[in-house]
Amino acid sequence: MKRNSLKFHFWIYFSAFAILILVLLGSFQILLLNKYYEWSRNNNIEDVANKIKKSYNTSNYQMTLDMLSYSNDVCIEIVTDNQVYYSSDSISRGCMSNDHQNNNFEKYRSYFLKSYKQEIRYKLKNSRYNTTVLVYGLKLDKSKSAFVSTTLVPISSTITPFKKLFLYLSFFVLCLSFIIAYFVSKRISNPIEKLNKASKKMAKGDYDIHFETGEDIAEINELATTLNNTKEELLKTDILQRELLANVSHDLKTPLTLIKANAEMVKDLTYNNKKKRDSNLNVIIDETDRLNLLVEDILDLSKAQSKTMDLKKTKFNIDDIMKLVISRFSVLEQTEGYKFNYFCNGKYLVYADEKRIEQVLYNLISNAVNYTGDDKIINIYIKEIENKIKIEIQDTGSGINDEDLQHIWDKYYKTDKSYHRVTMGTGLGLSIVKNLLELHQFDYGVLSGDSGTTFYFVMDKFKGDKNGRKNISKSRKEIHNNRKSI
Repeated sequence: MKRNSLKFHFWIYFSAFAILILVLLGSFQILLLNKYYEWSRNNNIEDVANKIKKSYNTSNYQMTLDMLSYSNDVCIEIVTDNQVYYSSDSISRGCMSNDHQNNNFEKYRSYFLKSYKQEIRYKLKNSRYNTTVLVYGLKLDKSKSAFVSTTLVPISSTITPFKKLFLYLSFFVLCLSFIIAYFVSKRISNPIEKLNKASKKMAKGDYDIHFETGEDIAEINELATTLNNTKEELLKTDILQRELLANVSHDLKTPLTLIKANAEMVKDLTYNNKKKRDSNLNVIIDETDRLNLLVEDILDLSKAQSKTMDLKKTKFNIDDIMKLVISRFSVLEQTEGYKFNYFCNGKYLVYADEKRIEQVLYNLISNAVNYTGDDKIINIYIKEIENKIKIEIQDTGSGINDEDLQHIWDKYYKTDKSYHRVTMGTGLGLSIVKNLLELHQFDYGVLSGDSGTTFYFVMDKFKGDKNGRKNISKSRKEIHNNRKSI
């Protein structure tokens, strides 16, 4: 076993625990056994004294005393007027009253009989047998008292044979503990080692693995489940990263190729032909704008996903912003035959980052433009539902399959699984929408069927003063002139 392995540490801790138990048992035998024995005998004679008092003046009282003395191995003396009324010494209990060389017993007994105390406890030396005696005195009534005593037998000689037995048993238990600790540590560490080996493969990019232990240990099985979930998420991220790299490369390569080709044409062929030169330069400008749009989308998405984007929330009229966004698609109505149907029941003030909400609306409408049906109709709704403002953008396309719905917010995800350059945008629009709405903590979603797809999100209605509409900080014209193209 490696010294820093889980198996080794578990084996050490388990063995140390076994050694600690044996040390505690040995310490108890050496340090506390005599005290425990004395404490136990004290409790025993007190219990006998209480039974004597309880059975006092009953029939067969003397027989009861004899039974208590014999069964508990104690001496019982009933004293009246400093005279022994009853003594169990007749059954060889070695009562202190017969130790004529020791006056301490008589002294303590006389003191107790003359005092107002109801009980007394003391320890004496029996010179007759050279032993220690525990005595407990209890007054039965005004004239009679009971003294219960017991001899403390030296237990050192009694337990000496057991000390060797304890050493043998300790050695056996210690060896057994080492063996059990080894197998238990192996049982615990083996499934973790399996998980660790599989994790190392996953760290090298091998996702064709499955974390399993074959054990019934709940925590380890939970760890295996967590690692399997982590593997699936890493696999998705890896696939997404590769797709993103391929798609961004494609989006960069095409405009760069066009820019280079048209720049070379201007340089070599059309520099003297104003019409052709202007056409080439317009292509360069358009493709440069597209590159700029792609870079801005990537930066916005990166900021939103890393939660580093600062939201500048203000109150504004969502109806005005929607009309402004729709107006940016007017060229499609004139040249491509698109139709934008806008339905709004009133002027609604909301509180959010105005620029980012405009970006959300633009991306959703742009997505609807790309995927609407042959009729090229896009329906846009703003509704008030239970003090909240719900925005819906609906196309008339063929809808989205259920298995694709959960992926449409992913970067560059296409429902047909193949990459194609869309009519508008960069393929990052819905992913940006998702992250911006989550930054605002707005509810959002998508509903799809054979008659089309509806994207929606819900905003809180701003509860301001009656003149709230007059307090909007910037004019629509100023915002429109200063806003970057999304």
